Amino acid sequence: MVETIYGCKWSLTVYQLLTNGINRPGQMVRKVEGLTTKVLNECLRKNTKFGILKRVSYNEVPPRVEYQVTQFGTKFIRVLDQLEQLQNEIEA
Repeated sequence: MVETIYGCKWSLTVYQLLTNGINRPGQMVRKVEGLTTKVLNECLRKNTKFGILKRVSYNEVPPRVEYQVTQFGTKFIRVLDQLEQLQNEIEA
């Protein structure tokens, strides 16, 4: 699971966007240069499958979809942050 998520170069970007309050796919695509809807949807699907993100659909016209970090996702992101700190210590 870690390899699959960490291997997707957009997962960390998506986590940052969600942390900054950007939780709708359209907003994400507009905010990040080079990110396509197809790649974003694949990334969101993987993260939802592993329980890191939760998809929330609203019964509105036009339809509205938002993504939220789950409780497990919060723990997972903390672990990734710790790995990044460890990598920085190794490189220093």
